[in-house]
Amino acid sequence: MKIGVLGTGMVGEAIGTKLIQLGHEVKVGSRTANNEKAAAWVKQSGAKASQGTFADAAAFGEVLFNCTSGGASLEALGQAGAENLKGKVLIDVANPLDFSRGMPPSLLVCNTDSLGEQIQRAFPAMKVVKSLNTMSCNLMVNPGLLKEDHLVFVSGNDAAAKATVTTILKEWFGWKSVIDLGDITTARGTEMVLPLWVSLMGTLQTPVFNFKLVK
Repeated sequence: MKIGVLGTGMVGEAIGTKLIQLGHEVKVGSRTANNEKAAAWVKQSGAKASQGTFADAAAFGEVLFNCTSGGASLEALGQAGAENLKGKVLIDVANPLDFSRGMPPSLLVCNTDSLGEQIQRAFPAMKVVKSLNTMSCNLMVNPGLLKEDHLVFVSGNDAAAKATVTTILKEWFGWKSVIDLGDITTARGTEMVLPLWVSLMGTLQTPVFNFKLVK
């Protein structure tokens, strides 16, 4: 499958690398077509990896991952172009974190709205599914790093899109426990986990942890 990954940071690189290992074609997108970080990743990832602008990656991908910084996601998707996004599933991994006042971060949007909702409102013809935003990037693509079973959530308005993402999570990345929280408004809850997650990372002195549900 052709996958577009928006963002060239640690998260985009981890997801792109895993997808290449699985045999998919991946185009990473950034503000400029000649982004140095993207070029280095393409060089080490082989013939199925490529780079371009946000618009290039969005046009290329049958499925898209938003791995941009949460505060810049709407701008990046605007550069990707509504026509390139139309009808496509976007797995939104981003969190609207605000580090301007130090640690732990606050949220740029919360309680009555979420970044996932903002993206869906801005691009109504796109199928936004919030997922993978409650853990470190290494766990996103390799849940087996933890010995016990743990959780990943999906939120979105389109049932078929969530089914597609659930298949990706289970069959591509190896997740066993996927919880469908409901429509895109439930992204508020998973995004609000992040200040807690950052505090736990400091306390535990590792990013390799996740949440499980006991009932």
